[in-house]
Amino acid sequence: MTPDEIAERVAERGYAIAPGFLSLDEVQPALDELPVMFPSADEFADDVDPRRNDRFRSGQFGGVDVLPFESVEWSALAVHRRLIDVAERVLGTDDIRMYRAEAWAKYTQAADYDQTLHRDFLNHSLVVPTDDPRYGQVEMFLYLSEMTPDLGPTHVVSTEHTAQVPLIPNHLDAPDHAALYDLGELVLGPVGTLLVYRTDLVHRGTAIRRPRAARYTLHLNLRTAAAEWANRGPWGQTANRPTWQRFVERCGPRELALFGFPPPGHDYWTEATLTGVSSRYPGLDISPWWSAFH
Repeated sequence: MTPDEIAERVAERGYAIAPGFLSLDEVQPALDELPVMFPSADEFADDVDPRRNDRFRSGQFGGVDVLPFESVEWSALAVHRRLIDVAERVLGTDDIRMYRAEAWAKYTQAADYDQTLHRDFLNHSLVVPTDDPRYGQVEMFLYLSEMTPDLGPTHVVSTEHTAQVPLIPNHLDAPDHAALYDLGELVLGPVGTLLVYRTDLVHRGTAIRRPRAARYTLHLNLRTAAAEWANRGPWGQTANRPTWQRFVERCGPRELALFGFPPPGHDYWTEATLTGVSSRYPGLDISPWWSAFH
């Protein structure tokens, strides 16, 4: 499925599923650094490192890490050029921002991952979703495990079925909305499968039923630059970490612009700021910014 086809599908029904959108070769560097990020399924089941494992038992969100990740390959994957292409097509502009990126590990019996149907916008925006394309938001789940029905796949319901369902209350309990639980589809596919959806999409997580299993995902939240009310935490809170420096030094202008980093040619850039930023990030190729300045 191409980025344009994904954008068309999202416009039609609020989501798109692209099985194997990224190839195994494209995600392999991140998979190679999985031990840096999370325990394996067997390590967790055998409780090889109890202190490391405890946080995964603290509830269904206990396995969430936020960019910049300990693994620079996971951080780099979050700004993969093909994922940025999809976001630009869905949002209809190349002036976009990434306002959150999460890595999430789930394990059998670590928590109850079965959720009620809900929409995500309440913790993604100060207001409510709009159909105005100038203020669009989009979420992506990149699956780094093969998703099968017993591994807790995401259940998504087309906006065709939910257009008349009020935004509030946000959670739609089964007794009152039984029909919606029978509609939609599970997100299934090989490693590299991509789910793209709007923040007003009705969806839910499901339980892991396979023994001694683990599933790993990368979650990306993006918006148009104009939608300033859509945010889940400023990047400045993490910009002093070594993991952030390693990440920045792997990026170029296009990737860094996702985080509000001034692009080449911006009025912010002077000899002093170029020299200062080069000192702060000695591994960053600053030449595109110098070239635009001169």
